[in-house]
Amino acid sequence: MQAVEEAIEYFKYIFFPNLGITLKNIGDHISVFGFEIKFYGIVITLGFFIAYILVTREAKRTGQNPEQYLDMFLVLILPTIIGARLYYILFSLDSFIVKGNIKETIWNMLNIRGGGLAIYGGIIAGVITGYIFTRVRKMNFWQAADTAVFGLLIGQVIGRFGNFFNREAFGGYTDSRFAMAIPLEYYRQEGTLNGLIKDGVISQEMLAHTKWLEGVECIMVHPTFLYEAAWNLMLLIFLYIWRKHKKFHGEFAFIYVMGYGIGRFLIEGLRTDSLMLGNLNLRVSQMVGLCCFAVGAGALIWNYIRYFRNKKITDSVS
Repeated sequence: MQAVEEAIEYFKYIFFPNLGITLKNIGDHISVFGFEIKFYGIVITLGFFIAYILVTREAKRTGQNPEQYLDMFLVLILPTIIGARLYYILFSLDSFIVKGNIKETIWNMLNIRGGGLAIYGGIIAGVITGYIFTRVRKMNFWQAADTAVFGLLIGQVIGRFGNFFNREAFGGYTDSRFAMAIPLEYYRQEGTLNGLIKDGVISQEMLAHTKWLEGVECIMVHPTFLYEAAWNLMLLIFLYIWRKHKKFHGEFAFIYVMGYGIGRFLIEGLRTDSLMLGNLNLRVSQMVGLCCFAVGAGALIWNYIRYFRNKKITDSVS
């Protein structure tokens, strides 16, 4: 009985026990006049804002018009969110359908406050929208893509912490140095525990290796949100260092596609909530990640060959 009472008191805690870190009272929303606003949405909004700052600074540095990118961001917001949601729905359709209740099914698809956005869908929609925008504004698409990558990466770094507040997008059981402990009582309070166990998101291995911390039973998992945020941050830092060595428009975009693709492929393999391709037991994000790596690497090699070949011809002429 005492354990249950303590679990209720501590269910908002998140622990990194092997690092000696305890984060207290980590909620997933704030209430404004009785209306719940999810931190997930706040984090995404913050990501858009900081992304805009980085992109406009990069535009100024490269002699572009920053106001073009303000217009681009305003145009991109809605399509990227819609694209991210549609992609997620497409590969997890069964979880949204309520048989015999079309109204509730539609509401489940529209309700994004609790999560359910897939970054690949957002990127695809963003690229299509960005291409149309640059064509209309007579901008160089590849230069714009290089500029936008800085905002995209910082947006992904920040956006992943929306998963942290929602206690989602984690990996399988681990007791490693960076293991994250999440109270099972959080999911009981949300009414999602049985569903997560049934879907295998909370695995039997996690349940067999629970740990009691501060009097509350916790699952021990890989904090894959943190792994991906750290990977994207390193990729962003690399691009800032590499800026002075840029050879052609599109170079940063291809480095991003290649780097993010291989990082996502590796990290996705740890997760227990991956979107799967039908009954083939193939992780969609890993397949897309490999394709991104291959396309990015191939485009870089091709363009570097062209660049150095043309440079050699130019040097020989001069």
